[in-house]
Amino acid sequence: MLAVYAAIYYSQWTYMALAFLTPLSINIEEYTEGFGLFIPTEPILFGLLMLLILRQLKGQTFEKHIWQHPIVWAVSFYLIWIFITSISSSHPMASFKFLLAKLWFIVPILFFGPTVFKAKKRINMFIWLLCIGMTVAISYTLVVHASYAFGEKEGHWVMWPFFKDHTIYGAAVAFVTPCIFGLYLSKKHDPLMKVVLLIMMVITIVGLYFSYTRAAWLSVIAALCVLIAIKFKIKFSLIAGGLTIVGVLLFFSWDSIQMELERNKFEHTTEEFGEKLQSATNVTTDASNLERLNRWSCAIAMFKERPIFGFGPGTYAFEYARYQKAENLTIISTNFGDMGNAHSEYLGPMAEMGIFGLIAMLLIVATIFYKSITLYYKWPEEDRQMRTLILTMILALVTYFVHGVLNNYLDTDKASVPIWGFCAAFIALEYSLKKNKKSLRH
Repeated sequence: MLAVYAAIYYSQWTYMALAFLTPLSINIEEYTEGFGLFIPTEPILFGLLMLLILRQLKGQTFEKHIWQHPIVWAVSFYLIWIFITSISSSHPMASFKFLLAKLWFIVPILFFGPTVFKAKKRINMFIWLLCIGMTVAISYTLVVHASYAFGEKEGHWVMWPFFKDHTIYGAAVAFVTPCIFGLYLSKKHDPLMKVVLLIMMVITIVGLYFSYTRAAWLSVIAALCVLIAIKFKIKFSLIAGGLTIVGVLLFFSWDSIQMELERNKFEHTTEEFGEKLQSATNVTTDASNLERLNRWSCAIAMFKERPIFGFGPGTYAFEYARYQKAENLTIISTNFGDMGNAHSEYLGPMAEMGIFGLIAMLLIVATIFYKSITLYYKWPEEDRQMRTLILTMILALVTYFVHGVLNNYLDTDKASVPIWGFCAAFIALEYSLKKNKKSLRH
């Protein structure tokens, strides 16, 4: 009853509390017969969704500028396409449940967020709360992991009950890594606050290392590359041209590259950092890599069969088994959909929602980065704190969407709340910038 009261009368603070609660939420699926729900975040998100719908019915609509933002257009197209493909789905009940979950993950955070972040200091607070919650989760994981001498095998589950496994944990740790550095660099802190932030940095870096998640490590390296590109204002045309040249070279050298990859025998189970990174390209003996390729192969086969509407949102686990080829099966392959999904934030929608599902996802990613990087360049240089925080949020999002090539977690609160929260912050800041420019003109 207290939670309901707080959500109704202090909805903005309830929104802010989600940043702290998300890293510490617990999925009750382990304690029930297959009923998955993140507590307390999902009930709060659902409650906020219902509250926003009631306010909409009463005429208290979202502000006009929210509907005019390209990120909202891209996300709206994505949600509409989920609805359309749910109708044609091979498992309509599963698809409409998927749609409902997407609505409470996206609408309260993305659509209500710009109102919350009207006060710019709340953006700083949101990042702080997310980092504090994540630091608590990392500290707990490290303490448990230390009791097992930081073993690689134990590193797959010691983050339970806050995270299901080390891959989503690694993605979350990678996401907050730029955030903590950004908080430290955003302004001058008193000595005590500096010490606190430095301790948080050390905990996060140690947590990232002992997550034993290759994709998380690579995503942080990708964020550093983007940081260099933004700081040196490298033109997109140069980056695109460079990537094209690399792509052409890879295409014409593929046979020799494949032979070299087949010589790679490093396993992901090693605890040595360099060897673990090298194991990312082991496509001969590494079961994790081979199973991911198996899932991607199934996703592509499913897309080829239903290229327009797909099999329906949330149906990959029910359908992929029959598309597995004998030569692709691994020791961890399963026909029961109990070992994850398509392992890609891009191929998953393509298999489940056809070509427009993939386009919708790519459109969201492209719009987020185009608008956020443009915002960073336009933001006044004298406002060092907010400029640094904008860059911080961009780099955090880079870690996730690079990680999204290999895994997909946007159907969980762990990824959805911070990602859509940062997008809401961009919308609020862009509107603030436009308003300030108008007032200066008049």
